[in-house]
Amino acid sequence: MKIFKQRDGFQGEKLISLPDTIWQKAIKENPVLSHLYITHIGYFPKAAYHFRKRKSGCTDNIFIYCLRGKGWYTINDRRFDVNPNQFFIIPATNEPLSYGADENDPWTIYWIHFSGYDMDTFNSSFNIGLLDGPHQIAYNEKGINLWESMYQNLEKGYGKENITKANLCLYHFIASFLFPDVNINEKKQDEKDSISNTIAYMRTKLAEKLTLEDLALMNDLSPSHFSLLFKKSTGMAPLDYFIHLKLQQACLQLLTSEIKVKKIASDLGYDDPYYFSRLFKKYMNMSPLQYRFSPASKSS
Repeated sequence: MKIFKQRDGFQGEKLISLPDTIWQKAIKENPVLSHLYITHIGYFPKAAYHFRKRKSGCTDNIFIYCLRGKGWYTINDRRFDVNPNQFFIIPATNEPLSYGADENDPWTIYWIHFSGYDMDTFNSSFNIGLLDGPHQIAYNEKGINLWESMYQNLEKGYGKENITKANLCLYHFIASFLFPDVNINEKKQDEKDSISNTIAYMRTKLAEKLTLEDLALMNDLSPSHFSLLFKKSTGMAPLDYFIHLKLQQACLQLLTSEIKVKKIASDLGYDDPYYFSRLFKKYMNMSPLQYRFSPASKSS
């Protein structure tokens, strides 16, 4: 069976190729732009049968970010498979290369060709090698937004301001892939660990009275900021969650022991058993004794 291949023409595609004369004029007006500039930019959604073969390589760097689906590329007959949320950069080369979409699950890609007056130095400075293979990356929303900004500026025309804005975005775009914001993920993990540690601490202090200030201080945060993070993570305010843990323990004691309600209240830091009973009823819709002898509480 003959396999159909096509170079471009995909439904929903975006594609801009900048004539050499545009960059020659732009660089003459602003030599700084010669360091790095966009030559072609595109977006191919679900690019079935996408295929390119370049027998003499490419004078530009080729950047491709695979958002969904799969693809592949070869350099001098060495093949690399590309999966979702992977990107690769093929540095300017004379080696034969080709690339295309997977036949069964064609890729959706954002791509850019870019060049500059000394690409060898650029590529060596950022360790961009010919046979590096694809790089895994978390979904790069920042990179996509920057791509959109570049495209929209060029789409408006090739005036000096549009060209300059698009080109300055190119630096930020490349950096968002070469140096992804892992610190953001680390921050989120730190916040998650902070909440988990706080809950574990609460469980050891069920017999005590804790304040929001105590918990915030433990995490080196202001009470308002800590409360916001805690509620975002658990759906409950910190002190409400602490009460929730206390009442969980009370329910366990009521069901598995004959300890008097007054003693359970005391063990949970409530000196006034009547206040404890009112609190219990507020959250559980029944008194502690009703809960102890409720048929529903005996079911598994």
